Amino acid sequence: MTEMRIEKDSMGEVRVPKNAYYQAQTQRAVDNFPISGIVMKRSVIKSLGLVKYCAAKANEELGLIPSNIANLIMKAAEEVIEGKLDNHFPIDIYQTGSGTSSNMNTNEVISSRANELAKEKNEDIFVHPNDHVNFGQSSNDVFPTALRVAAVLKVNETLLPGMSKLGDSLLAKGEEFKDIVKTGRTHLMDAMPVTFKQTFGGYARQVELGVARVKSSLERVSELPQGGTAVGTGINTHAEFGSKFAKAMSDKTGYQFTEAKDHFEAQATVDAPAELSAMLKTYATSLLKIANDFRWMNSGPNSGVGDIVLEALQPGSSIMPGKVNPVIEESVCMVCAQVIGNDSTITIAAQSGNFELNVMFPVVAHNLIESINLLGNVSANFASKSVSLVKVNTDNVADKVNKNPILVTALNPLIGYDLAAKIAKKAYAEKRALLEVAKEMCDLSEDELKKALDPMKMTLGGFVGK
Repeated sequence: MTEMRIEKDSMGEVRVPKNAYYQAQTQRAVDNFPISGIVMKRSVIKSLGLVKYCAAKANEELGLIPSNIANLIMKAAEEVIEGKLDNHFPIDIYQTGSGTSSNMNTNEVISSRANELAKEKNEDIFVHPNDHVNFGQSSNDVFPTALRVAAVLKVNETLLPGMSKLGDSLLAKGEEFKDIVKTGRTHLMDAMPVTFKQTFGGYARQVELGVARVKSSLERVSELPQGGTAVGTGINTHAEFGSKFAKAMSDKTGYQFTEAKDHFEAQATVDAPAELSAMLKTYATSLLKIANDFRWMNSGPNSGVGDIVLEALQPGSSIMPGKVNPVIEESVCMVCAQVIGNDSTITIAAQSGNFELNVMFPVVAHNLIESINLLGNVSANFASKSVSLVKVNTDNVADKVNKNPILVTALNPLIGYDLAAKIAKKAYAEKRALLEVAKEMCDLSEDELKKALDPMKMTLGGFVGK
């Protein structure tokens, strides 16, 4: 049995684990929300620590709390930031929609640890969770601020590096295979030829545009609600607190944050996080297309498309010896499905901004950080364990290009669409080379036909035979 102690709050006494840094309000939340067993993500806890650190710094600069108390708060907050106190954050993500429980959890943990630090130094100081750690703040601006800070940090430290790695890998692999022509496909059917460089360049551009979309949305996410307190008016805080807090957060993290231009918008909505989520969903759809193209191009080895060969990473079946599957691509596709689902949750949550406060902040934080983390990690993994190792099945690719009846399209300007169609159908029906059939059915010389039917020239656009 866990040894307990008694803590008190405005509602009375509560039994709390003896060695827990949290106090009565945290324990009430633990008791009230036995929902999922999922607690706040490390990124969010870190950001809550950052908020308390920067709030103490700003309040000290404004002369609103004594320096000795501010310093103790900042020291304890540093331990939260570093992850040393994570096991003292036990509250379920499905809690009060403002994140009040997690804000008070943070206040209580930091005050307890700050008082412990004071005692260790024989200092006669008492740090109160509300009067000091939460001074000039409300859960209604603390939690949405922590959500935004966590998103900015996670995007810059996990997502953008992963996306950059994937984009670079796709470009490098396209350059490696720039002289190899493959059959293009539309509607999953053979179409005009393309080079691997063109195909992989298209994938890389998808990633590049994803980066641009995410970076653009960060401009709005970087506006911080802190300073609006309860309803956006800034009651019980200094008029300069929001701007000083944003500067402290910028200095502490190395990323540029600003005070919200309108605190009523920033607290009543999650529009900026929802915008970021939408950009993540868009990138997920791009990634899903790329991964599925890899699966199709790798399909086989004998009865599929067989354009490329993916690295064999693990056995693919417990019953079929020798089977190898595109496991990295499958993991990518599952991540994309999860991110698209997360965005649906965030979209619904974004509609719950009733009057002056959104009341689904915690679930937005959970899903947004999960999406950022998943996409960053899976992009880097896709690059290192699949894209960078892919090989071209050159013999199969060349054979398919040479037998592709759609190459006859290049003859349209020379012999007309109708005759070209007859040549294509005959070549396909008789499983003969297109050049051979064209020689029989049109007046062009063999040299003219070879010039017009050069697959590499077709990838350059224009009129190939003229």
